[in-house]
Amino acid sequence: MRMDFDLADTVAIIAEEGTLEAAARRMRITPSAVSQRLRAIEDQLGRVLLVRSKPVRPTDAGTAVIRLARQARLLEQDALAGIGSPSDVSSPVSVPLAVNADSLATWFLAPLARLSAQHPIVFDLHRDDQDFTAGLLESGTVMGAVTSRAEPVAGCRVTPLGVMRYEAVATPGFVERFLGSTSDLSGLDHAPVVQFDRRDDLQDRWLRHQGIAGSAPSRHYVPASQDFAQAVKLGLGWGLLPAFQSAAELASGALVRLGGPPIDVALSWQQWSVRSLLLDTVADEIVAEGQRVLRPEPPVSRR
Repeated sequence: MRMDFDLADTVAIIAEEGTLEAAARRMRITPSAVSQRLRAIEDQLGRVLLVRSKPVRPTDAGTAVIRLARQARLLEQDALAGIGSPSDVSSPVSVPLAVNADSLATWFLAPLARLSAQHPIVFDLHRDDQDFTAGLLESGTVMGAVTSRAEPVAGCRVTPLGVMRYEAVATPGFVERFLGSTSDLSGLDHAPVVQFDRRDDLQDRWLRHQGIAGSAPSRHYVPASQDFAQAVKLGLGWGLLPAFQSAAELASGALVRLGGPPIDVALSWQQWSVRSLLLDTVADEIVAEGQRVLRPEPPVSRR
């Protein structure tokens, strides 16, 4: 059996757009024609590829087809660039990537801007916690990801980026109100804390180092990196911020460190193992930027 790549691409487009109607608009054909293409490849493979929900949801078989379609797009783009086809400029390839919120808000967009200025490429960014972005690679949703997972996902290769260091900080007014001073942190068991979302465990990890139960403090949930940092800077609560977002305020005295050990989060870049000049170019730019701006990982001691 040989798979029709145009039909496979139709499956990928439907999954990316969420509905047959939206896919039809993107492909400039009728929804009926999109439906016929989907039915044709499902009949050919003998598998249901998309659950007809809103938005549509790929089945396991559909995930495999979508991954193949996206890999084919990359290889096609490489071939077009290799022969100097003018169509590679008018039809940029979409590269889906996953990234954690703090990287997205601080250093990740700069290399993408350089790439988009030099190559016919657009980015489809998926934001998730660094502990969960690898799952988007496993599902075939993205081609590359910034992740805290150091071991390679099946079918992927991994490159260390560096360490993002988080320090517990608060405004002087917050410290005076709830703690009295940074020399006595016992008041943190009732002082409000800013948390990204309910999967964010950085603050609880830091609290445990201080001997405080992570479930004790009241919480503000602020699920956007810049807004999270702003909430801490406005005194809503204390929180862990990377140096990218706290250095200027710490220098000016607008924020103070609460002390205790920092939390270091080691980040890696993972991408599909398929050899593609375009994807490798994207990876090289992102890895170079990450290794430039993040703290180097400490050497592993060997005995």
